[in-house]
Amino acid sequence: MTPIPRKPVRADALRNYERLLASAIEAFAEHGPQASLDDIARAAGVGNATLYRHFPTRQTLLEAVLREHIEELVRRADRLAATRAPVAALRAWLETLVAQGSARHGLAASLLAVIGTPAESECREAIFAAATELVRRAKDSGEIRADLSAPQLLKLVNAIALASEREPDGPRQAGALLNMVFDGIRV
Repeated sequence: MTPIPRKPVRADALRNYERLLASAIEAFAEHGPQASLDDIARAAGVGNATLYRHFPTRQTLLEAVLREHIEELVRRADRLAATRAPVAALRAWLETLVAQGSARHGLAASLLAVIGTPAESECREAIFAAATELVRRAKDSGEIRADLSAPQLLKLVNAIALASEREPDGPRQAGALLNMVFDGIRV
């Protein structure tokens, strides 16, 4: 996957961007994807106009927060597809997705919000392309259900991460739920 392009900016604009991003990361982790944009701007020490100049919509802010995470998930999918059998690659990638989502509070809800966005979202397209390729390879191997779609699987996996992210034994619960889902998609 080619990196998602970023626009060059002035030094003061870059500082504002970085402060807004840091504030958003913290706010989304604490309050999920519906965190107050006014509070994010205030915590960053900038006005709402500055926030909207950098991030015209809540969705663009969410994507900026998740950009590096999504790019790493896509690189991991590529590495796994190149080095493992199809079903093993899919399983390892789903485990990574669930583990990261359930370990970082707010990430599962934020990622789910990105996945549910319109098709023109670059982050959504990147994660769907990675998942689609892994699912396609696993289907071609004949080891998973032919009627399974990547969007369905992503929704299931994100639901697991969301359900377990604030539990004291979240990783264990997430692993058990993923085992059940994986058993259900195998032929």
